Amino acid sequence: MELKNISQIEKATQFGRPEMFRFGVALTFVIVIMLWTSITITGIPHNYMLISAAMIGAYMAMNIGANDVANNVGPAVGSRALTMAGAILIAAIFEASGALIAGGDVVSTIKKGIIDPALIDDTNAFIWLMMAALLAGAIWLNIATALGAPVSTTHSIVGGVLGAGIAAGGMDIANWSKMGQIAASWVISPVLGGVIAAGFLYLIKRTITYQEDMKSSAQRMVPILIAVMAWAFGTYLVLKGLKHLWKFDLGSAALIGLVIAILIYLVVKPRIRHTANQLPPGKESVNRLFTIPLIFAAGLLSFAHGANDVANAVGPLAAINDAIVHGAIASKASIPLWVMMVGAIGIAVGLGLYGPKLIRTVGSEITELDQMRAYSIAMAAAITVIIATQLGLPVSSTHIAVGAVFGVGFLREYLKHSYSRMIEEIKAHHHGRDEAEVEAFLIAFRKASVRRKGQMLQELKEHSARAELSKKERKSLKRVYKTELVKRSALMKIVAAWLITVPFSGVLAAVFYFTIRGMLLP
Repeated sequence: MELKNISQIEKATQFGRPEMFRFGVALTFVIVIMLWTSITITGIPHNYMLISAAMIGAYMAMNIGANDVANNVGPAVGSRALTMAGAILIAAIFEASGALIAGGDVVSTIKKGIIDPALIDDTNAFIWLMMAALLAGAIWLNIATALGAPVSTTHSIVGGVLGAGIAAGGMDIANWSKMGQIAASWVISPVLGGVIAAGFLYLIKRTITYQEDMKSSAQRMVPILIAVMAWAFGTYLVLKGLKHLWKFDLGSAALIGLVIAILIYLVVKPRIRHTANQLPPGKESVNRLFTIPLIFAAGLLSFAHGANDVANAVGPLAAINDAIVHGAIASKASIPLWVMMVGAIGIAVGLGLYGPKLIRTVGSEITELDQMRAYSIAMAAAITVIIATQLGLPVSSTHIAVGAVFGVGFLREYLKHSYSRMIEEIKAHHHGRDEAEVEAFLIAFRKASVRRKGQMLQELKEHSARAELSKKERKSLKRVYKTELVKRSALMKIVAAWLITVPFSGVLAAVFYFTIRGMLLP
């Protein structure tokens, strides 16, 4: 064979090498879990089932890390506040810390109360049900990650429990009112996240980037915005991230968050003023002022996510462990340390191996992000969860974050379209005038504040009120180019993945339940 052909073969196989390496590491992790549990779990009847469940739990934890963690760090990476390596390191540390420190020692055996375990009187059937649900949820997350679609891990395991539960106990076992609430969250989560993110981005634009003296506006507003962020994240962390350690109501959590916000404001205000004075004027300089807050936000979101969503991996595993050890079905199950370690380490491993794909999807493939937009998304993630928690709405952190990204993108489209119409209107009113005069007006218009822009447009209309626009000029205003700043194909793919998450996981879990039952029945 010629050297040229050998070289071509080597180049063709280079693409698959990293993928094979990642697969090898993931498989090794699952095998290590199998060996570890087989050595440490002794003297328990049917321990082979617990070892199998631990392997599935490890697989599920890796898929959570690969898919779900992208929501916490994706915007920071997309806005270049963090590098990919830095984001993965921060997320891995804080996800594992959140799981181990604040993940709790007791978990509900039936996620979200979607089925009634009292209708399952056979402990073995319950164990098979949970194994099938865990495996189905993990496989769906694996498929979604391969497709580049961020989906809800909670909805994945909910669909698995529902499908396997119906297979084990019939249609009456399901809590359909609870499922209706979960279905409603498919709309509530992204819409609420998008509206809040768009609202914060518009506030930043009105108070900073649309002002004539952008630097002075930033010195005044950025410390306030960072303090608001500290308030929201302090409240969010106390309510959600530390709920397994201490129980606080909204008032107490908000008060703690307010104290943190005041302290942060007093610390950052002089630093922001000093930093802004060293930077050149312009939007890019304002963006740089949000970099450090975004790094903290990524860490705090990851900590809270690890504390809450680790239950999606270890909850069914803890339920299986409890059922095998005690020989009965309980509504609450303790989480042994080894079970929590499987979830915490698995999330970190999955993030490191397969997380970059979804991080890029959330951070840059839906719409272009900068630090101000990423700040708005982080605020939406925290505030939406706080609101939903108090209203009892079962929202998804994935849906909130992705909805916030879309909200920011669609606001940018609207503002871009509105600005284009203003420019076309100015040109139409200046029709026939000297080109230098038109350009001078446009330069002054671009530099003006929002209020001044409105005054300039009003003066222009009054000045030319007697001169009606021609038919040709009116048509030109209707043909303003509408820039699409949100990738429509990404929107359709992600929405489709959201809609089929619960049904797909449910059907898959039912199939797995009957398969496991058929193999293990005498």
